[in-house]
Amino acid sequence: MSRWDEVPLERQRLSDAAYERLKDAIISGDLAPGERIKDGDLAQRLGLSRTPVREALTRLADTGLVEAKPGVYTRITTLDRQDVAATLAVLRTLDELAVRTGVPRLAANDIGRMRRANDRFARAVGRQDVASAFTADDAFHGVLIDAAGNAVLRRVIDQLHPQIHRILHRKFSTLLGGHDTLAHHEELLRLCAAGDADGAAALSSGHWTHLGGLIDQLFDADDLAVPESRAKA
Repeated sequence: MSRWDEVPLERQRLSDAAYERLKDAIISGDLAPGERIKDGDLAQRLGLSRTPVREALTRLADTGLVEAKPGVYTRITTLDRQDVAATLAVLRTLDELAVRTGVPRLAANDIGRMRRANDRFARAVGRQDVASAFTADDAFHGVLIDAAGNAVLRRVIDQLHPQIHRILHRKFSTLLGGHDTLAHHEELLRLCAAGDADGAAALSSGHWTHLGGLIDQLFDADDLAVPESRAKA
C-alpha cells in the first residue's frame, strides 16, 4: 500500500477534475443511466491517462452513480425507484437537520447571501439555464448547511445530491424550474429571517416529500426511461 505522501498532488488534481467532469456528464445525461463505459475511452475523451479516470470512477461508484462487474462491464447506474426513494428519505432527514440547526446561527449577511442566490436562481429559471439554476439552488441551500457547522452532514449531503440531481436535470421544468421551487425559496427565506427554525425545518421536510411525490408520478408514467440504444452504447 502506498504512503499518503507518495501520490503526486498533480495527479490528485487530475483525478478530482475527472471526477467533476464525469459527475456533471452523468447528471446532465450525456452519460445516460445504464450506459456502458470504458476507462480508456473516457481517458481519451478527457485528454487524460487512465489512472486519474479510474480513480474518478471509483469515487463515482462510492456515490452510487457508477457500478462495475470486474471483467464484464462498468456502467452508469440506472434510476432504480427504490434507491431513489431511499435517497430522498435520507436527504429529507438530513436537510431538515441542517435547517433546524442552521437557522438559529444565521447572521444578516447569510440571509443576504440566500436572497442573492435566489435572485440568481430566478433569473436562471427565466432563461432556462439549467446549469446556472443548479449552481444557484445549491448556493441557496448551502448557506443553511454551512451555518449548521457539521462537516459530516455536509459531506453526506454532497455525496447523495448527485443521485437526485440527474433526475432534476432531466425533468427540470417539472421538478426544479417551476413556480413551486421559487415559492418554496421565498417562504424559506421569510422563516429564516424570522428565526423560525421549527417552521423552516417543517417547510423543508414538506418540500422533499412533495418532490418525492412528483418523482413517483414520473416513475408511474415511465417518464424516466432511457432509450434502449443509449443504455447499450
